[in-house]
Amino acid sequence: MQVQSHQVIEKTWSGTSQPPPVDTTEQIRRLIRERIAPHFAELAACNSTAELLCLPRYRAIEEDIRTVLETAEVGDFRRSVAPARDRYRILAWNIERGTELDGQIEAFRTHPYLRDCDLLLLTETDLGMARSGNRNVAETLARELGLCYAFVPCYLNLAKGAGVEHHVGGENELGLHGNAVLSRYPIRGVRPVHLKNGIDKMAGREKRLGCQTAIVADIDFPNYPLKAVCVHLDANSSQRHRAAQMRDVIEAVGDAPRVIIGGDWNTSTYNSSAVFPAVMGYWLRVLMGVDNVIRNHYLHPDRWFERRLFRLLEERGFDYQRCNCLGERTVSYDAYDLKTRANLGEWVPAWCFAFIRWSLRHHAGRCPLKLDWFATRGVRCQNPVVIHDVREGRAVPLSDHDAVGVEIVTAPRAPMGD
Repeated sequence: MQVQSHQVIEKTWSGTSQPPPVDTTEQIRRLIRERIAPHFAELAACNSTAELLCLPRYRAIEEDIRTVLETAEVGDFRRSVAPARDRYRILAWNIERGTELDGQIEAFRTHPYLRDCDLLLLTETDLGMARSGNRNVAETLARELGLCYAFVPCYLNLAKGAGVEHHVGGENELGLHGNAVLSRYPIRGVRPVHLKNGIDKMAGREKRLGCQTAIVADIDFPNYPLKAVCVHLDANSSQRHRAAQMRDVIEAVGDAPRVIIGGDWNTSTYNSSAVFPAVMGYWLRVLMGVDNVIRNHYLHPDRWFERRLFRLLEERGFDYQRCNCLGERTVSYDAYDLKTRANLGEWVPAWCFAFIRWSLRHHAGRCPLKLDWFATRGVRCQNPVVIHDVREGRAVPLSDHDAVGVEIVTAPRAPMGD
């Protein structure tokens, strides 16, 4: 069943109860190119959101910008109808913009775990960004792999990015960045869930319009409908703010009986909403003992520093313990990696890096973190995994994050013996 992509563009407005209007992908592209992009430089000259909101040019095109950021792109490249299974394999992966898209496509085709995944929850997917070759990352993956897809933008970028991304060649063609869901099975009811920003996205060099936006979709597994949520919580935020973002996600799925939430939750244990609390938090962890913090907190953020987020999940009927490899890293911060240093250096003072290297001197300069998670409600999970070899042991890592996977079992439990 070969279906052309972009048959449907769902524009979902927060708070409306009427069916959303339908638009086309090309109309959205034209809206950016003709009405918004010519003013990128003027908008980017603002140094805060407050300044942006006072700009007459912004007010003139604000509705156009809102239209772009509220519009979900969906398409279907399936070549056949996938059969019903007694278990479905689900993957969550921060693919780091899709800058290594060709390698990622090859991994999805040949990797012994990735090639058998039925549902992909992909954070950090670009559309028309110079840093990822101005490609439509979600659509390209779906087309090459023969899947359905849905993409929801988070940001309309006024710059090429932060850190090393700022120096890539070329210019952004569209400047969209967001999250995506890909599936072997039909995707319905796609809608964005906008999350409040942890910092002012116009205050730094990586100037962006928008906010982190979760994508909620109904996946039509045969005889086993599932509501799936792909969510990327803010990195530059406090622990309390990340919990509040997750609360908004939970409320958006309502009382759906079967739900899986997956993605990069940025459970770093830090309040990274500003430099001062982040630096003070770093020294607190040094005083607590680096080995102790790595072993009991960075790899188990649910135990203390991020406990508010995980207790919230449990209070709302979600389980995270059976669908994750607890204590297993999904990221390793390398204090000697130039790319990591450049990216973190966007907001961490340069003098901090000598102390970071010192604190990690017994760990070869590397600090493991657990940032990527699943949570489920109303489903039975088995065999959670962390897939390190998409990142580790490669001359060019496919992403700065490991992928995480889990299987949902649809068959009823076997009856207990007498």
